Amino acid sequence: MEEEVLNKIKQGDQHALAEVLKDHYEFLFKYTVQLTGNKEMAKDITQETMVKVIHSIHKYEKRAKFSTWMIQIATNIFLDMKRKEKRRKQYLKENEGSFDYKLTIENGWSETLEVLSSLEDSYRIPILLKHLYGYEYKEIGEMIGLKAGTVKSRVHYGLELLRKEMEADE
Repeated sequence: MEEEVLNKIKQGDQHALAEVLKDHYEFLFKYTVQLTGNKEMAKDITQETMVKVIHSIHKYEKRAKFSTWMIQIATNIFLDMKRKEKRRKQYLKENEGSFDYKLTIENGWSETLEVLSSLEDSYRIPILLKHLYGYEYKEIGEMIGLKAGTVKSRVHYGLELLRKEMEADE
């Protein structure tokens, strides 16, 4: 990226930013398709990368090519997604049989979703972030403005409420 264009973008020129993103979109998408082997996942990663670039463009310095910087962001997003999925699968494997329900999209989880939606937000949100999206307690706390210990206790208490409600429905 030329220094002049970068300066315009850093000064808030939205048109210049849009042009740069448009110019790099196809390149980035092709990379993410090759990275993931999955067009849908590649679309998600490309979009998330574009959003992150928009929010982080002020941090870009011309030490590396702009496309290299974007690839680094996309690769990190992909690796984060893989780690979260691995944590989610590991959690489900470790807790298999400990609940009568599973918080997985694969089985539709309509009954669980119905019961889960009846929980207060203060319990439901941490449960979803922990057990469906695989975030750590500290990460969840940062997202919703609570200490990790508070998040952990809300997840625990929320799951207890969920178990009781699911047992009562049987």
